[in-house]
Amino acid sequence: MTDLDRILSASEALTLSRAPMGFQPWLAADLARAAAAKRGRLVFVAADDQAMQSLADAARFFAPELTVLTFPAWDCLPYDRASPALRATSERLATLHALQGKPRGPVLVATTVNAVTQRVLTPFRIRQLVARLAPGERVDRDRLAAMLQANGYVRTDTVTEQGEYAVRGSLVDLYPAGEPHALRLDFFGDEIESVRQFDATDQRTIGPVDGFTLLPASEALLDEETIKRFRGRYRERFGASATGDPIYQAVSDGRRLAGMDHWLPLFEERLETLFDHLAPEDLILREAGSIKAAEARFEAIADYHANRVRARTTDPGSYRPLEPGELYLAADEWRTAIADRPIHLVTPFAEPESARVLDLGVDGARDFAPERTQGVNIYDAVIEHVEALGKAGKRVVLASYSTGSRERFAGLLAEHGLDRGDLVEDWQSAITLLPLAEGPGWGLPRKEKTMAPRPELTPAPSRKREGRQYGRPRRTAARPWLHQRRHRAADRAGHAGRPAGPAAEAQEVGRRLPRRTGDAQPRRPGRPYGPWHRPL
Repeated sequence: MTDLDRILSASEALTLSRAPMGFQPWLAADLARAAAAKRGRLVFVAADDQAMQSLADAARFFAPELTVLTFPAWDCLPYDRASPALRATSERLATLHALQGKPRGPVLVATTVNAVTQRVLTPFRIRQLVARLAPGERVDRDRLAAMLQANGYVRTDTVTEQGEYAVRGSLVDLYPAGEPHALRLDFFGDEIESVRQFDATDQRTIGPVDGFTLLPASEALLDEETIKRFRGRYRERFGASATGDPIYQAVSDGRRLAGMDHWLPLFEERLETLFDHLAPEDLILREAGSIKAAEARFEAIADYHANRVRARTTDPGSYRPLEPGELYLAADEWRTAIADRPIHLVTPFAEPESARVLDLGVDGARDFAPERTQGVNIYDAVIEHVEALGKAGKRVVLASYSTGSRERFAGLLAEHGLDRGDLVEDWQSAITLLPLAEGPGWGLPRKEKTMAPRPELTPAPSRKREGRQYGRPRRTAARPWLHQRRHRAADRAGHAGRPAGPAAEAQEVGRRLPRRTGDAQPRRPGRPYGPWHRPL
């Protein structure tokens, strides 16, 4: 039985040891593929939003065929007077809607401890709120605008973010949750004549679409039923004197008020958790840092609630908090949810051998911090490490943040003696070349998903030759301007996504430099024109 089969068939939670942070996206991609074979998904619970987003980005890099869904937490504090951003709520609702159907191919759901410990709308409520709009359908524009307003959309002059809409004559622009681009609805009377995607940054049309699924932009809805439910429960909970509170008056008028999302249990008949949206075939992993993150989360919820209770008065406008268990999971409920189904723990550290411990045997990335503190040239240390791995029969892949940084990094390594290898564009190209390589070789994918920590490879003064600093070749008095132009041409080509190399540099330098023979070059007064100064 392979490690993947053992994880999928485990009836009890396992501890997956020796799985460094850089390896976890790779592991998640493999488990998502394996779960898809059994018609399931992989759910990964990260410690915080940054870890969740890093995992999602890295998983897309290693497995482009993977469908990656993110379920973030509200980007506001518990019992806050501010509402979560429309981007966060739209992303949450889009993920909940995607979980209602059967997976098509491998699916990874990345979330956080804060997100899974908060109650959400029920699966039935999510399916009830979905609407399908397509060309040819008839809908009154005023009724559509009222529906968007009730579903949490914000009316603006220009649509730039998810959860916004704009009405301009016969055109209705909106950015629904779950859509990759904003949409422009062109009406002919009450009939939708066409639906086109457009780029929200420059408002340019991308192309037509056959239709789209309209999801709410907020979890707190303001339709007739929810307003009636909120009014009754608010009076029942806090008394008749609370009817003078701004939130009560705003909801009664059908207006949205900042912070109203924190009274979500009063709007809905009942709430459930993210686990209620998952199928029995779905596989769940949680990061080792989620243990302390959950403890800090429960402590923060209790602390914020206690502060609101102490500050509460009978005056209109006073903050009247709900009990923590109405909107958030309690610590006991969280432990019960973990015990009810196998939620495997992923840790980068080694664990003692046990029947519930699976050692993945992956070592962490090489850390070059000691060389930095000792003043050793970082690039020499990198090359020495690459050569040692090559002699051990291992293949090496070095990654960079972008095409431009890749070209610069490759040039610096070549100047220090590592001048062999292939420049590739993505991970798939890299793994295609690795089995065919002979001897210690290296490739440079475009993104930073690497076996070595790239931030540690900042340029350092070289001690190998005088006149070389920060990895730059020594200037010559004959043509220093050409040296500067070549480096700037390579940087421009890299940042623009164009291939940088001798041909690109020669073309860029030839286009930018003035002719040196026969023509007088104008210059700024007071600036010398000599071998160490570029012509203006």
